[in-house]
Amino acid sequence: MCNGNETVNKVKSLESTQVAQNYDDPVPRAEKVGHLLKHQQPLRKEHADAELATMVCDTRTPVRRSVVRATVIAAKVTLVVVCAGLVWFFMGWLFLIQLLLVALVAYLAAGRGFKWFYVAFRTLPRDVRALYSYLGLLWQVRSYQRKNLTVAEIFRQNVAKHPNKECFIFEDTEWTFSQVLYFTLGTWYHVHRVEEYSNKVANVFRNHGYRKGDVVALMMENRPEFVCLWLGLSKLGVIVPLINYNLRQHPLIHSITVARSQALIFGSELLSDIRDVSGSLHNNLALYCWSPDKINQSTLHEVKNLSEILVDASTTPPVLTDTLGYHDRLMYIYTSGTTGLPKAAVITNSRFVFVSAGIGRVLGFRSSDRVYTPLPLYHTAGGAMAVGQALIAGSCVVIRRRFSASAYFTDVCKYKCTVAQYIGEMCRYILAVPPRPEDTDHKLRLVFGNGLRPQIWSEFTKRFNIPRVGEFYGATEGNANIVNVDNKVGAIGFVSRIIPSVYPISIIRVDPNTGEPIRDSKGLCIVCKPGEPGVFIGKIQPNNPTRAFLGYVDEKESLKKIVHDVFQMGDSAFLIHLNVTGDILESDELGYLYFKDRTGDTFRWKGENVSTSEVEAVISNVANYRDTVVYGVEVQGMEGRAGMAAILDPDESLNLRSLAESIRKCLPSYARPLFVRALQRVDVTGTYKLMKKELQKEGFDPTVIKDRLYYLSPSGTYELLTEDVYNQIFSGKIRL
Repeated sequence: MCNGNETVNKVKSLESTQVAQNYDDPVPRAEKVGHLLKHQQPLRKEHADAELATMVCDTRTPVRRSVVRATVIAAKVTLVVVCAGLVWFFMGWLFLIQLLLVALVAYLAAGRGFKWFYVAFRTLPRDVRALYSYLGLLWQVRSYQRKNLTVAEIFRQNVAKHPNKECFIFEDTEWTFSQVLYFTLGTWYHVHRVEEYSNKVANVFRNHGYRKGDVVALMMENRPEFVCLWLGLSKLGVIVPLINYNLRQHPLIHSITVARSQALIFGSELLSDIRDVSGSLHNNLALYCWSPDKINQSTLHEVKNLSEILVDASTTPPVLTDTLGYHDRLMYIYTSGTTGLPKAAVITNSRFVFVSAGIGRVLGFRSSDRVYTPLPLYHTAGGAMAVGQALIAGSCVVIRRRFSASAYFTDVCKYKCTVAQYIGEMCRYILAVPPRPEDTDHKLRLVFGNGLRPQIWSEFTKRFNIPRVGEFYGATEGNANIVNVDNKVGAIGFVSRIIPSVYPISIIRVDPNTGEPIRDSKGLCIVCKPGEPGVFIGKIQPNNPTRAFLGYVDEKESLKKIVHDVFQMGDSAFLIHLNVTGDILESDELGYLYFKDRTGDTFRWKGENVSTSEVEAVISNVANYRDTVVYGVEVQGMEGRAGMAAILDPDESLNLRSLAESIRKCLPSYARPLFVRALQRVDVTGTYKLMKKELQKEGFDPTVIKDRLYYLSPSGTYELLTEDVYNQIFSGKIRL
């Protein structure tokens, strides 16, 4: 390095001799120095000296420049070799060779050279950051795999690291990783502890004869005991189906029986619902009732009082006769959808670890974070991605019993959370809450989840002062998940355009009516081009735990999700929605992926395709973020389907005139709903997705529907749709 005095002397020398000249620049260095001195007068002397020093120190001899260049080249080669070595270590030689060939083909592709470099320049930081996180994740999960650790054993490692640290916070109760005592007012008190409680559960069920491979279902509202119960059962190798506590009657019976459950643990708040279906359940199904309060045994009849049994149970780890491992089944999580009965997806220890550690690695979670989740713990988002931060990463997770839009940021502030979770329509509900100081008086550095609509993304982050959004996309039962790693507004993730085979996922063309893949002349699937809609797939690699497809308990249902001969004959992939209600995605030229619609939701009217998700977003925004469901309905004598919007309006405060004016301004004529249904209530799934199948079946017939109905009159306003008006539309007297 050159110091200040050396700089001044060298500048004078350059000015007098005028021989210092850059080999790549015909302008003498002395002229540049003089220009600098002339135009940098306002700068402080030390700043000018520093800049001069930089310029002078760059006047290297040819030999010195050659040495520097050789050093840089050697460093780059070393970096490439190290990266190649890491890829080989994690993915194997064959994958490395394929990777190099793909990179070479991409580089030499005719007519794409410049564009490839442009895309690479724009996306390299994103891809490198994601690759670094992905390799770190692979290193972590391979370490667990080599040691054959279960989730319970990984959790026990965190217990040993920080036994007195908060693991869960629920309402005004703290749960530490292990036992801790504190002394106040002359008395010793116990804080709730996860490790000891889960050991109690394990010992109770071991004494009741349960062992590895048995199935004990769990149905309970959100609370730390929910996690402790399945964690304790997992210490025996017992598989735990996590059942939606909103289910009743036939769907509930189906969920219990499809998993081949031998016992059911349920919360006391669900006692009457379980009694309603007990006659339809298997006679040998053992029932255990858990309650935070004392229960009158006479009300339970044949049901075992689990709360009482746990009181005197041992807190030491259970003595096992079975060997448990990383690839053993851990739980069943039911997929929720707008159609059909729930399907039990298989979650192994390895899958749970990959999902929870993956989201944490990619989004940069810290062990010091407090993660807020109001999501149901019977689903992957809340039960694995959020809870997993405590069990696998050693963070503190704040659990809320049920989601409340008005309490969301109040809780975040109260518990000093740094990360918060959302899903589905939650963000829209939160936006509808009147502004309060808590909106920005928080410590959040990140929110993560899926389902944040692009139409409200910027408004949500601006109002609540959220620095970063980690939107992700995937399926509980799938082997492919993507994450928005760089805060790109509206994106649900990305596929690398530089070397796409690093993470073998893609978007392929499908038939919009059947959802089946469209194939080329060779019988292979066709990858979508940027801007072309398609469905998301993840290539199956059976020998790679991170790419394996575990499927459902029902193997027949699993086979329906697999598509064969994807990129080459004989290969296979998981198609995230292989049916008529799949998600439609698009990518841009930089590889960012965006949710566009669902197959089966798009309808045609007046020769144009109408995207229900886009219309829903517009109407919800102009109707003060009300729940809105848009779908197409058949009209006698008309081709296609007319748009209909079902809007939540229990207090009859919907301003139809304002709605019509806003829709006319925001939507093209073919996309404007011709019918409006004012709903008294709206049904949602457990992940806050609006359900529309039954609404669509009922159409706009006032003799069937009890809600208020309106139609878009020729005057451009919504008017009451009576039975007489309906008949006139049906007969063609009123034209739409």
